Amino acid sequence: MDVSLIIKHRLEEFGLEQRDLAHAAQVTESYISQLLTGKRAPPAPNRTDIYDKMDKFLKLPSGELARLADHERKQQLKRELGDDPAPLFREVRELILRKCNPDTARHVRGVFERQPFGELERLVTQKLLDVVKGLAQQELENAAWLRSVAELSGRSYEAMRVIVLEFLDTDIFQVSIEDCVSFLDPLIESWDIDLATFALQIVLNDRLVAGNVKKFEFIELESDQHFVEEPGLKGFLQDPSLSATATAEELAFLKRLKFKGKRPTPLYYYRELQNLRDPLHFRTA
Repeated sequence: MDVSLIIKHRLEEFGLEQRDLAHAAQVTESYISQLLTGKRAPPAPNRTDIYDKMDKFLKLPSGELARLADHERKQQLKRELGDDPAPLFREVRELILRKCNPDTARHVRGVFERQPFGELERLVTQKLLDVVKGLAQQELENAAWLRSVAELSGRSYEAMRVIVLEFLDTDIFQVSIEDCVSFLDPLIESWDIDLATFALQIVLNDRLVAGNVKKFEFIELESDQHFVEEPGLKGFLQDPSLSATATAEELAFLKRLKFKGKRPTPLYYYRELQNLRDPLHFRTA
């Protein structure tokens, strides 16, 4: 049973309407309608808070809808294998380059144009997206902030939550011009990268974000250490059905895994990725 079917069944069982569920999940009724009719795919469980709210409202076991959504998304991804991911809109690339340090931008643009949507463009875009999504995730729990933004933009509180939820569910293959206008452009002041070491610095809008400078660097290894890419890891990275949603931090963690006398398969790295994301495997600090 998929997410929409179980929700429909519970609504009918309890004599509830879609608007009741929308109110409980703090989203618009149209969002729920599109979710139940299949016009909108269920959002990724690790990027939304609606499943917990709907589980509680529909009196389902905690985590039930998230589990079904995760399975449904994996099946959809398998059906879509073979399709090459669409590259970024040119407008998205231009926004990213416009935010780049002017002294670096010319060199970065040259790399982007020689290697369209290559490693550097994906690295920079993913990191910018991760930072902004992290901020949006924090603000999702800030009702006062959401209501203020909703009023300024002429939207309802529920509509604003939908916009944030949709943004949290996007990735570098799906980031849209609207995402840039709503989030990347106002939140990111500038960024710079050292093309020799790939150390990345992101400066956020200090009027909107406290502690507005983020720095990311590769871990320096001792002289007698070197990285050898496991065949299983290489297979994992080359298979979009397994690695398409992995973030830069998650990939860095997987690359640091060491093995003696064993050669893990691509499936091992996929399962390790899921273990890393499962909150049941970690205690709150």
